[in-house]
Amino acid sequence: MQAPKVWRNFWHFLAFGFGTGLAKKAPGTWGTLAGLALMPLLHMLPLWLAMTCIALASVFGFWLCGRVADELGVHDHGGIVWDEMVGIWMTLILLPNTWQWWLLGFVLFRILDILKPWPISLLDRNVGGGLGIMLDDMLAGLIAAGLLYALWLADFAWLAS
Repeated sequence: MQAPKVWRNFWHFLAFGFGTGLAKKAPGTWGTLAGLALMPLLHMLPLWLAMTCIALASVFGFWLCGRVADELGVHDHGGIVWDEMVGIWMTLILLPNTWQWWLLGFVLFRILDILKPWPISLLDRNVGGGLGIMLDDMLAGLIAAGLLYALWLADFAWLAS
């Protein structure tokens, strides 16, 4: 991927997480950090509206990631990180808005996204196009959210302070 195209093409700019996907090392991690940087905006919204924004970003991501992957001629180019951004939003939206939960969410989401345990690996291997690019990260985000939400409910509320 030529870096200048990301700066000239709006769709590539978005798919590459505002340029973070151009990182030579760990573009997915940098893309996740870009998504994390937008969390304060989502937390400022009423929960229903924040969740609607995440749902719309997900549906938009099916198209966006598919389009950019097709233009690049690579099924799931490592620089496409819109999926990581949506995944971290899904991970954190229901959790307390504290740095401790953000750190736990970031680490758990990245572990699930990198290792791709079942059923994440099943989606990663068997679903193509933009839908496939997005779904494994969305599932990683939902699993991370569920695990962290269970921790929160299991009286790990001290992390919220």
